[in-house]
Amino acid sequence: MAADNEISAIYYIQHHLQNLTFGKHPENGWSLASTSAEATEMGFWAIHLDTMGWSIGMGALFLWLFHKAGKAATTGVPGGLQNAVEMVIEFIDNLTRSTFHGNNKNIGPIALTLFMWILLMNSLKLIPLDYFPELFGKLGVGYMKIVPTTDINATLGMAIGVFLMIIYYSCKVKGVAGFGKELALTPFNTWLLAPFNLILEIVGLLVKPISLGFRLFGAMFAGEVIFILIALLPFWAIWMLDVPWAIFHILVVSLQAFIFTTLSIVYLSAAHEHH
Repeated sequence: MAADNEISAIYYIQHHLQNLTFGKHPENGWSLASTSAEATEMGFWAIHLDTMGWSIGMGALFLWLFHKAGKAATTGVPGGLQNAVEMVIEFIDNLTRSTFHGNNKNIGPIALTLFMWILLMNSLKLIPLDYFPELFGKLGVGYMKIVPTTDINATLGMAIGVFLMIIYYSCKVKGVAGFGKELALTPFNTWLLAPFNLILEIVGLLVKPISLGFRLFGAMFAGEVIFILIALLPFWAIWMLDVPWAIFHILVVSLQAFIFTTLSIVYLSAAHEHH
């Protein structure tokens, strides 16, 4: 009996950590993976449909909410949605003004998009753990992992997007030659140490997207695992631990969105500075 319980617990954990994966299997062709082993065998080009779907959905929700607030905006007594949107915009505006020291009107909208998109994706973690897996299970869908930021592909994808903007603005503001010269002459301002400088600066440049992606993924994935472990406890223990952890996770959800956005602004600010 103990062995059966252990097997069921392991299956429960693996099931909730498995993405709904679509790809080309060596034997089954283009299909949905029925096990984690099949998902692995599909290789690099397999797509996590749940991550893609929920992240696009949260992006669409963000655009719809802000569009609705903009159309309904009034100079009179504002409604609840307008109040919330104005608070977020003011918060991001103050954050951008205090952190970004260049001259680029696009940084504010970029920061707002990052913050709200990540906040909405993280907030999906507050939905009861088994709700959507059971719902989609009734529709014949074997797996459904609804929090995109618990997928390293999503967090690294966003981080790589920020990295590409860093490279783009570095070349645009300083010129390709100027950016290359900055890498070659920092921190030691002599051409004799240019190879050593390049190694240091390129490593530091590449670490930025890796640290951004892994920090967000690590915090959200760890929280997901703890929710799953709590769900395996007796019923009375679930209510003692799950509710306090969910309340605490409200802070984690917003804090991780804030950290990712702030670091992105800092990196983009550095890309606009001449050294």
